[in-house]
Amino acid sequence: MEYLVNEAVEDYAFLNTSEEPALLKELIDATNQNMGWPQKLSGRLVGRTLKMLSAIHQPKRALEIGMFTGYSALSIAEGMPEDGKLICCETNPRAIEFAQTFYDRSEHGHKIDVVFGRALDTLATLEGPLDFTFIDADKRNYLNYWLAVKELTRPGGLIILDNVLWSGKVVQPESEIDDTLVETNRIIAADPDFENVFLTVRDGLNVVRKLR
Repeated sequence: MEYLVNEAVEDYAFLNTSEEPALLKELIDATNQNMGWPQKLSGRLVGRTLKMLSAIHQPKRALEIGMFTGYSALSIAEGMPEDGKLICCETNPRAIEFAQTFYDRSEHGHKIDVVFGRALDTLATLEGPLDFTFIDADKRNYLNYWLAVKELTRPGGLIILDNVLWSGKVVQPESEIDDTLVETNRIIAADPDFENVFLTVRDGLNVVRKLR
């Protein structure tokens, strides 16, 4: 992932953001050592944002599309109430096995239920309402994820989409993925049933609230 702001500024923001718990730091190290594409991990700035939004919103029923090794899931679960449930969609069996070892050791792991398989297939089986969703999976399906999740979300619910700047490629789209993200961002901003704030955190976070 390319830095979208000065690297020194990014590091400054990292150092001046609350630290994640020790278990999540261990998860970062283990992901870097043992898993391919470790840059897919959300990291502190996104993770602490998710934790804070979850803690403020107190979702009872949450969804994550694209779990990877569990950093973002544990961040969301950390902010959820004790009786909250987070459904995580993931297609990589090795990532699921890896993440579960950390869920088993976390005081928040009991809130997380992992579903193996394509997220669109899982979404077709879910019933609403959802209070909180984090979308961070196959970018080619971002518009499909948005269209499905927005129907399942209750009024007042939050939907957060990651990587919506796509290393800045959305400004000058050159590929199918770029075009999909541009269209998804445009549709969200134009929908009168939602309000959103497009944040330039890391690779872009679109924080969306359903109005009605």
